[in-house]
Amino acid sequence: MPTVLITGCSSGFGLETAKLFLEKGWHVVATMRQPEVNILPVSDNLTVLQLDVTDRDSIASALRHARDIDVLVNNAGFGAAVPIELIELDTARRLFETNTLGTLAMLQAILPEFRRRRSGTIINVTSTVTLKPLPLVSVYRASKAAVNALTESLAVEMHPFGVRVHIVLPGRSPETSFGSNAMPHLRGLDNPDYKPLIEGMIAGFREASGPVTYAADVAAAVWRAATDPSAPLRIAAGEDAVQWMAEAV
Repeated sequence: MPTVLITGCSSGFGLETAKLFLEKGWHVVATMRQPEVNILPVSDNLTVLQLDVTDRDSIASALRHARDIDVLVNNAGFGAAVPIELIELDTARRLFETNTLGTLAMLQAILPEFRRRRSGTIINVTSTVTLKPLPLVSVYRASKAAVNALTESLAVEMHPFGVRVHIVLPGRSPETSFGSNAMPHLRGLDNPDYKPLIEGMIAGFREASGPVTYAADVAAAVWRAATDPSAPLRIAAGEDAVQWMAEAV
């Protein structure tokens, strides 16, 4: 039975991905900063572990308690939508520490074993906001674009060792908590120049009509990356993501 370790499984994309792999008969190591066992189906194939990707000791502890990992899904992360002029440096640091350096720390923890075994798959979940310039999500976009660049180079480095590497790029997903989780970092509504832009962004987060990405789309894209040796490096997840990727080519 193959084993997948997924970070950020408390909600959204990570939770749906964990459920899909369980349905498919895999052993799933679902990790969260604050573990909640009852949000996933009861299964002998499920292991729920505490893991904070910004804490190397936490990463090491989780990997000690996990079985041999065949697939690593780096999904943990958070967003913030703030004008560049107004974003707090502490928020910017947290974005890079979690989204970028957290991914790097997970890679460094697991790659030695993958390289030794000459097998394994890395799947990094980023975002289609990296495909074109967008206002207000600039630092979040930069943190995810850095993961794209990191992953592209990693694919070249790992190819001689038989380790597959993929990027899954979701689109806008109103059904997830991304928008609500980003709101505490919001700044600028009291600024008459930025207020119209920010109000439009908030409305866009909440708008469910038109092409969007569902958590199930991301889970399916991750499944493809994990199980299809011919899958491309970059996989769009969601109808809007497919459109954006086609336009970016």
